[in-house]
Amino acid sequence: MLKEFFTDLHIHIGRNLKGKPVKITASQHLTLMNIMQEASERKGIDIVGVIDCHAPTVLNEVELAVEQGKAAELADGGVQFGDTTLILGSEIEVYDKNCKGPIHVLCFFPFIRNMKAFSLWLSSHMKNVELSSQRYYGDAVTLQTKTHELDGLFIPAHVFTPFKSLFGKGVAYSLTEVLDPDQVDAIELGLSSDTKMADQIEELHQYTYLTNSDAHSLPKIAREYQQLLLAEPSFKELKMALNNEVGRCVNRNFGMNPKLGKYYATVCANCLASFKGDKCSKCGSSKYVKGVSDRIRELASDQVTASKRPDYIYQVPLEYLPKLGPKTMDKLLDHFGNEMNIIHYIPEVDLAKVVGDNLAEMIIKLRKGKLMVVEGGGGRYGKVES
Repeated sequence: MLKEFFTDLHIHIGRNLKGKPVKITASQHLTLMNIMQEASERKGIDIVGVIDCHAPTVLNEVELAVEQGKAAELADGGVQFGDTTLILGSEIEVYDKNCKGPIHVLCFFPFIRNMKAFSLWLSSHMKNVELSSQRYYGDAVTLQTKTHELDGLFIPAHVFTPFKSLFGKGVAYSLTEVLDPDQVDAIELGLSSDTKMADQIEELHQYTYLTNSDAHSLPKIAREYQQLLLAEPSFKELKMALNNEVGRCVNRNFGMNPKLGKYYATVCANCLASFKGDKCSKCGSSKYVKGVSDRIRELASDQVTASKRPDYIYQVPLEYLPKLGPKTMDKLLDHFGNEMNIIHYIPEVDLAKVVGDNLAEMIIKLRKGKLMVVEGGGGRYGKVES
């Protein structure tokens, strides 16, 4: 019997067990154990992908947790921490001679031994394997092949963002300029795009779309996520879901309205005003940051056949809601357990008893994807209208 599992596969480590930085720009509170506790107890996420597990010190911490009985490797891949399964992942910045600019990719592996072998291999292709998102010196297809030799999954990350992404900087028009399309296991959309936008590009129709948080702090875990239909939360089942095998699948994607993403609209690189034409109408600068919406229009196929996809539901994290402060959040969690319960399952009448009618109504609008938003761009996030 298949069950529903909430899944976020792109979470960074800020500090390792020794207190040293892993993802330099991430919060110091993003430790492995804090992530697993936050996902399990506060967020209610069943499966998380931690994408800095290639770092030897992080990998040693996973091993130590298993040795101490705080975690257990699953027979079908993944490491169980309490109610949440960890999928061992690595984010890599690829510098390929065929790339027009660097691209970020995600590689996931079933067992500690596979990730150890991958980490050792990576150490000869980058300067500091202890850090996140480091430059990989080699061609992308070799990286794909090595990932699959080690029974892994290869997924291009946040593929449309203007910087360090496949379509943002990496290629002119097609992923085949850099990657072997047969060795791509899924596509991660990123915060400024959604299913409908991505499906304007015909070559992407063969891939499952993922919506992940790219969390650089604990509160940002599950700002985007997906609901998977699986028999159990394991690597094997995840792989089956990406391939739509035996009923396993991505059942629903939950992501922020693309207009909330900080790279949705094309803006002036100098003053972040909306940019159209040859010069900024506000400051006169000719430099701009091309928005995801405009980039996808450039890439869109002339004729696009219909692609059957799971529902993509616009949501924002609870913390985005106006007038929902830390004390109110704690009150909700005390009553209802975790954020997934609050967002998906608790009836409006029960929410209203705790936070009042107005905020309860806003949570239901969040649940249904009916909140009004103001678009973002050029590194500035959009916001929910009060």
